[in-house]
Amino acid sequence: MLLADKNAVIYGAGGAIGGAVARAFAREGAKVFLAGRTEAKLQAVAGEIVGSGGTAETAQVDALDEQSVNECVARIVKAAGRVDVSFNAIGLDEVQGIPLIEMSYDDFARPITIATRTQFLTAKAVAPHMIEAGSGVIMMITASPSRIPFPLVGGFGVTCAALEGFSRTLAAELGPKGVRVICLRSAGSVESIEDVLDKHAGTIGMTRDEFIADLTDMTLLKRLPSLADVGNVAALMASDYAGAMTGAVPNVTCGQVVD
Repeated sequence: MLLADKNAVIYGAGGAIGGAVARAFAREGAKVFLAGRTEAKLQAVAGEIVGSGGTAETAQVDALDEQSVNECVARIVKAAGRVDVSFNAIGLDEVQGIPLIEMSYDDFARPITIATRTQFLTAKAVAPHMIEAGSGVIMMITASPSRIPFPLVGGFGVTCAALEGFSRTLAAELGPKGVRVICLRSAGSVESIEDVLDKHAGTIGMTRDEFIADLTDMTLLKRLPSLADVGNVAALMASDYAGAMTGAVPNVTCGQVVD
């Protein structure tokens, strides 16, 4: 298994993307620590993992609060000895489907602030432990608007671009210490963008199915990535098989973005 004997913390593990990554990590042998704000959602994911023979623990954590994040990491290190992988996929509370010039600054800036704050705090909390161990992987996720000029995504595109830049800078600083930084880029699995599909489709005069077909047609594989695809690539990037990769943005867009 790719992640045998690894300990991984996943923030936002009760969400669609975080849950998919947690399941993939556990399937590949990692002991997963599921962190998030809603205990019921975390328990649901943990139940699936344990039911499939994996190992999972849950903890209510506010990934925007430095003390909460630091305490979470400290508990994991105390219980497991180390953290090998940290993956942050918390929700960003972004507003989409509204033209930028009709949007308030607060709505535009909110996802940028949330994303940069949480990724900074979770990376800062785990990095010293990984440096001490001489290894570790810090992971985050963005989406196609980091590179493609999609309309009506509010501050989300800027957010994605900012995180990709942050990941490269972090990789440059932590690489000499043996710590890798990976930022996945997805095209948005249908299951993970349910809340904005109808809004986007309606704004541009399409049905939901027409809008999904339009997004799909933009890809080279003529399909959108599934949550399982994202989880599988995350597991590979977290594994020693990707040991020569850092500062990288693996493309999980099915060819919607061509690097």
